[in-house]
Amino acid sequence: AQSFNQTHLRTLERWHNPEKVQSAIETLQAADITRCSLDLIYAIPGQSMDEWDRDLRTALSMPIEHLSAYAFSFEPGTAMTARLVRGEFTQAPDDLEADMYRHGLETLRVNGFERYEVSNHAKAGAACRHNLAYWRQDDWLAIGPSASGHFRQHRWKNTPRLDDYLNLDEDGFAPLCDHEPPDDRRELMDLLMTGIRLSEGIDAKNAIKAADHLDAADALHRAAIMCADQGWLNDATADRWTLTDEGFLFADRVAREFIGALMTD
Repeated sequence: AQSFNQTHLRTLERWHNPEKVQSAIETLQAADITRCSLDLIYAIPGQSMDEWDRDLRTALSMPIEHLSAYAFSFEPGTAMTARLVRGEFTQAPDDLEADMYRHGLETLRVNGFERYEVSNHAKAGAACRHNLAYWRQDDWLAIGPSASGHFRQHRWKNTPRLDDYLNLDEDGFAPLCDHEPPDDRRELMDLLMTGIRLSEGIDAKNAIKAADHLDAADALHRAAIMCADQGWLNDATADRWTLTDEGFLFADRVAREFIGALMTD
């Protein structure tokens, strides 16, 4: 959905009609697809808190079990960033973005949606298993052109062109355009970067043990203590490292601190 405000959809260069979202859900339900999720974006240039609240209320009026709420961001080399540079709009202030995040969290909580990842909220039992596999560094297969896979610390990407993808080898496998062999340091970095974004957090004992094999256990522990002192982690000595409500606003910073610790000689 991104937004139910036509003006903000134009800013985002999303050309669908907001009214089509409800009809799309009704079509899915008619086909016995009952588990529905919506994506919303907040901190859109020019968006007010009242408009963000209306988007949330509209989404919650629909029969959904899952909602993703993403803060708008300007990525290098994109058309939106070029428009920002040209002065077509101004970026939402950091304080407003943080207030919108907190308002979304509280509004969703009182309506039965619990945050299980920085941007993802679900009713009981409706967390997205697909995404959890990525954030927990589970294994997944790559099916189709450009798909990425992860198995026993091997990472790979299928070739993007369909004609090439259909050119199977003698064992029946499609060609790859990228492959990363197992790497303990990279695997732990990825686990820390994605795991800390989850409400369940990271198994601290296992993380320290893995870091010890890389001669980085002390540095990682110091990083956890620093993050706890800043009020971002609940407890650096707990069995699991979990973010505080305020820490969720600094999840990327916490991840950088952890990853930086693993890069210490």
